[in-house]
Amino acid sequence: MQYVWFIWSLIILALWALLFVLKKGYREEMLKMSLITMPFGLTEPLFVPEYWLPPSLFQLAEKTGFDLESLLFSFAIGGIGTVLYNLIFGRVLSKIPLIERHHKRHNLHLYLLFVPALVFVPMALFTKLNPIYCGVLALLAGGLATLYCRPDLKGKVWVGGFLFTLLYFLYFGSILPFYPQYVDLYWNLDNLTGILVFGIPMEELWFAFTFGMYWSGLYEHLFWRKTVKSETLSIDPNPN
Repeated sequence: MQYVWFIWSLIILALWALLFVLKKGYREEMLKMSLITMPFGLTEPLFVPEYWLPPSLFQLAEKTGFDLESLLFSFAIGGIGTVLYNLIFGRVLSKIPLIERHHKRHNLHLYLLFVPALVFVPMALFTKLNPIYCGVLALLAGGLATLYCRPDLKGKVWVGGFLFTLLYFLYFGSILPFYPQYVDLYWNLDNLTGILVFGIPMEELWFAFTFGMYWSGLYEHLFWRKTVKSETLSIDPNPN
C-alpha cells in the first residue's frame, strides 16, 4: 500500500489533464485556480497524524508531515472543483460590469475572500478540534460569505457542493475495492466520528461538500465574473 496515495493523486491529476485538453474554454480558470489551490497542500503537517497518516512517496509524510501527493491532489481538485458546475450545466464566464461592482454588498469583497483563513487559523491554534473539522467549518464559512457577497452564485455554490461530493465519493470509493483496509489502517478514526459511508469517513464527504461549495464560486468571486449559458455569449468565454 506504499504507493496508493501517490497513484490516486496521479489519477485525479489525470482527470484534470483530460479536462484541460478537451475543454479549451475552461483552461484559464482551471490553471489559475489550480495554482492558487496547490500551496494548500503544504498544510498537510496539520493533518498528519491527527487526521491520518498515509504511506507516501519517499516516506515524506512519516518523516516530515509533508508529502508530494498533497500538492498534486490540491492542484487537481482546485481546477476541477472550479469548473465542474460549468462543465455539467454548459455555463461560461462573463465580466461583471463595473457599475455592478459598486453595490454595497461588495464593500466587504476583499475581506470576505479571507473568511476561511480567519475561521481556520484561530480554531486550529486555540481549540482542540481535529484540524479536519476546522477546515470543514472554514470552507463552509467561505461558502456562506460568497453567498452574501454574490447571491447570483447561490445555485452554483450549493449545487457545486453536491456535484463535487458525488465526484469525490466515486473517486475515493474507487480505492476501497482494491484496498478495503486502507481507511482502517491510515485514518485516525478514534479522533473522528467513526461514521463510514460505504467505507468512506464522513469527514471526507463533509470536506468534499464544503470544498465544492466554496471553490465552485471562488473564481467568479476573485476575478469579478458571472456565469451565463454558453449560447448567450458569442465571444471568448474567458474575457480578460
